[in-house]
Amino acid sequence: MAKAEGEIVIKKYANRRLYNTGTSTYVTLEDLAKMVKKGEDFVVQDAKSGEDITHSVLTQIIFEQEAKTSNTLLPISVLRQLIGFYGDQMQMVVPSFLEHSMKSFAEQQSQMREQMTRAFGETPFGKNLQGPMQLMEEQVKRNTEMFQKAMQMFSPFNAAQEQPAKRTEAKDIEELKEQLRNLQSKLDKL
Repeated sequence: MAKAEGEIVIKKYANRRLYNTGTSTYVTLEDLAKMVKKGEDFVVQDAKSGEDITHSVLTQIIFEQEAKTSNTLLPISVLRQLIGFYGDQMQMVVPSFLEHSMKSFAEQQSQMREQMTRAFGETPFGKNLQGPMQLMEEQVKRNTEMFQKAMQMFSPFNAAQEQPAKRTEAKDIEELKEQLRNLQSKLDKL
């Protein structure tokens, strides 16, 4: 596998050791997590076969991060929903939806930081802590509501059972399901 310009290759050996070919040093999963946070792009390859195993290593980092702290990013309800999507017709839509949602969330987070810096200077914990904290709480609440609504779209049966009074949502979901059936039919014909 050829190395893309600027991309670091990490080799994983049979003894589970990770070797950063960019710095010629051994690294840990924690080091890779720090690289991700810094925005450094890397690919992880099996040292023997050359197979790209980046996905499984990043998943392992998430698993370790979730186990390390009591503040998890993935609540049990989200994990159950994700597991439920494996093998489902919607499985092909979920990755692009999650990628788009996370990108949108990161952009909103960045905008909020900029607004807080403009309003309160470099240290938002100045005289009035209530203001910045309320802004953050409101933004988190909006993002959570948006994510829950989006996840309900991908789990229409649960949404319909949990909120039977919302007929318009159920109607919208039925229309979306019909559109998906039509798309699936067209794909099957291709």
